[in-house]
Amino acid sequence: MPAPIVERIVGFCARRAWLIVLAAILLGLAASFYSATHFAMNSDAEALISPDTSWRKRNAVHDASFPQLQNLIDIVIDGATPERAEEAASMLTAALSKRADLFYFVRRPDGGQFFSHEGLLFLPVDQVKSTAQELITAQPFLGALAQDPSLRGIMDSFSTALGGISHGQAKLETLDGPMAAFAATLSKVRAGQPAFLAWRAMLTGKPPGSLETRLFIEAQPRLDFLSLTPGKRATDAIRATALKLNLRPEEGVRIRLTGQVPMTDDEFQTVTEGAQLMAVLMMTGVLAMLWFALHSVRLIGAILLTVAIGLATTTAIGLMATGAFNVISVAFIPLFVGLGVDFGIQFCVRYRAERHKDDDLDVALRGAGGGVGNALSLAGAATAAGFFAFLPTSYSGVAELGLVAGTGMLVTFVLSITLLPALLKMLRPGGEPDTIGYRALAPLDRFLHERRVGVLAVAGIVGVAGLAALPALHFDFNPLDLRNPRAESVATALDLMKDPQTSPNTIDVLTSSHDAAKRLATALSALPAVAQVLSIDSFVPDGQREKLAVVQDASNLLDSTINPFFTKPPPTDQETIASLATTAKALDAAADSAQTRAVADARRLAQVLRQFAEGSVDMRRRAETALVPGLNTVLDQMRAALQPKPVTRQSLPPDLVRDWVTPNGKYRLQVFPRGNANSNAVVAEFTREVRAIAPESTGAPISIQESGRTIVRAFIQAGILSFLSIAILLGIALRRLSDVAIALGPLVFAGILTMGTCVVIGLPLNFANIIALPLIFGIGVAFDIYFVMAWRSGMRRLLGSPLTRAVILSAGTTASAFGTLWLSSHPGLASMGELLAISLGWILATVLFVLPALLAQASFRGGLPETV
Repeated sequence: MPAPIVERIVGFCARRAWLIVLAAILLGLAASFYSATHFAMNSDAEALISPDTSWRKRNAVHDASFPQLQNLIDIVIDGATPERAEEAASMLTAALSKRADLFYFVRRPDGGQFFSHEGLLFLPVDQVKSTAQELITAQPFLGALAQDPSLRGIMDSFSTALGGISHGQAKLETLDGPMAAFAATLSKVRAGQPAFLAWRAMLTGKPPGSLETRLFIEAQPRLDFLSLTPGKRATDAIRATALKLNLRPEEGVRIRLTGQVPMTDDEFQTVTEGAQLMAVLMMTGVLAMLWFALHSVRLIGAILLTVAIGLATTTAIGLMATGAFNVISVAFIPLFVGLGVDFGIQFCVRYRAERHKDDDLDVALRGAGGGVGNALSLAGAATAAGFFAFLPTSYSGVAELGLVAGTGMLVTFVLSITLLPALLKMLRPGGEPDTIGYRALAPLDRFLHERRVGVLAVAGIVGVAGLAALPALHFDFNPLDLRNPRAESVATALDLMKDPQTSPNTIDVLTSSHDAAKRLATALSALPAVAQVLSIDSFVPDGQREKLAVVQDASNLLDSTINPFFTKPPPTDQETIASLATTAKALDAAADSAQTRAVADARRLAQVLRQFAEGSVDMRRRAETALVPGLNTVLDQMRAALQPKPVTRQSLPPDLVRDWVTPNGKYRLQVFPRGNANSNAVVAEFTREVRAIAPESTGAPISIQESGRTIVRAFIQAGILSFLSIAILLGIALRRLSDVAIALGPLVFAGILTMGTCVVIGLPLNFANIIALPLIFGIGVAFDIYFVMAWRSGMRRLLGSPLTRAVILSAGTTASAFGTLWLSSHPGLASMGELLAISLGWILATVLFVLPALLAQASFRGGLPETV
């Protein structure tokens, strides 16, 4: 917009100040009411990328085929013993399954009736035989326990076994493991510590593996995507239920939540952590910069009111256009504040300079409008064009941000030349007795003019060094690197990734038939980067005839032992005391004078049992709690495991089949990576090998890498479009190619130095901080345009002028608004704040040192003629 037109608009608004201010306030109130009644947030991360991309279409097909595998909460249960983990998993599953208001389903992927009965058939034949033999060996011990599953029964079984030792039928060493285990467990109970006996490990003599003490529950919650934490009601219910069931670390159980839903919620919690402190620091910094720039409460108030009304208006327009903000488009708020304040500072600083020349308020306002009209118009249009360039990209999240932020730039420009001068006319700030500018920078002005060739040569060398570093610029595709590693969901996911069998970084392949699935599974299993491939066939174990025969033989021998015809009634406390004392005497009798480990363990256990016999009722009850529930669990598991049935495709549970076969006959394969599943290099190689054979694959590793490529392409595309559109806009306004090059050159230079600095300090680009690039472009273009337009108007001592004061303090305001992000505990936001700080530093350095030298050199060669 030509300066004379802006000057007339400012003059008109100053004359009709009350009308303009009233209209703006009514507009702001109407926009605020609309925003308050229509505000909505879509926190669905998948909606950030266009569904029209090929990989999103493949994901959509897979998600539609297996909807029960989407948006899950993974409940990870770590028990002090396998029995304690099983008890917790069973209780929690049963309790949560009753909450149909919160969950579509709750299930045990590693448990249930099928795996309880047929679980042994999935072990190798040798392991089935060894397990059966261990149970048969423990038969004498198990009989008394099954008849009397109480502390009395446990002691009686010990006494029976010790009787065999006293008659020479066995050696004390055969009971060394159980004696040591009981002594250790009961000693903890006596000391008031959490204690739980690992019955299975004691009976088999083998320590439990991680897959025995770690169990899983899958829950599919009913999500509310209009909430910033769509799964909070469900996750809160899970934690509350666990506490109600006493599933706590001090009770031998650790419950953790992970999966897509808890991670999304935890990320929002991390983002808001310390938000109040950051907001206070941001506002303090912004107000300080405004004070240094304007030295007037009235001027500051006018800018803040203008920005507030503009923000309300832009918010309403954004909601009308998009329906709901996404987690990226909502970033237009700090963008608008930063650049809105910049426009206000530019106008007000120029007004102060004009007021110093002429104390007449109306004359100063019109002079400010005419003085900054060209630059402000061009800066607003160029910044808006830069944001609008994101509209055609596939990165929907940033496309919406571009739409809202670009619109906001036009809104803030209009308000800066209408509402702001009207407010200044109403508020009538005082005169300006002092010059506005930085006189101390006058020597630097002369230096840059006289040494312009040397300054540009140094800048060229630095720029070449920055270009040389760009090939080493790294983009971090791993979304876990952007999340708080201290958040429960992230820490749990990282823990699960240590084991390839529990890693969530798996790839799914959908095949057209059973035969195709078998052929592809064989080919994928042979890949070096693949640890295992699961399919529906993985749940039909091989060698069943031999395994069933082994288990049936053991069942025939143990059936009457673990399923007694008669069981004893619960003991009285006196009976428990008597059994404890009797067992202690038997242990003393069995412990001869030999100095063996078994003798020492027998004497230790005898002493502990006497202490319990002589102790309080509460102590004995706590001993029951430590021993008996686990005993009942392991007995139930034995009863189920010794009654397997042949497994066929037809006998598999329907829910299990549905996870692997679609109703229309498509078969799913799940491919697991070999090695560290959180390593970008490992996941990249894993993905490459699998996709070479199965290009239609889906899954987290593919989505992560494809979304990264989509985002990078979107920013490259938008960068080219915004550069071209701004160049065309500048060409129309400046009418000389050399002037356009001078306006854009420093911006490109600052971008190169920003990326080069990232390489030097090891800061990779990622899904979060790459969003800072539009802001860099917007601020850089505006600052460059201000200087170029000032030089074209005849201003030569730029650094000592009011313009430099406005630019420096505007950059300071933006740094205050965004720099506090660097303090965030959210790694993504912190990296964004860090990148913004780096870019602002280079933009300011380029504008203050390189651009004046470039302008001086262009003027020396006959370019940029003085037009004043």
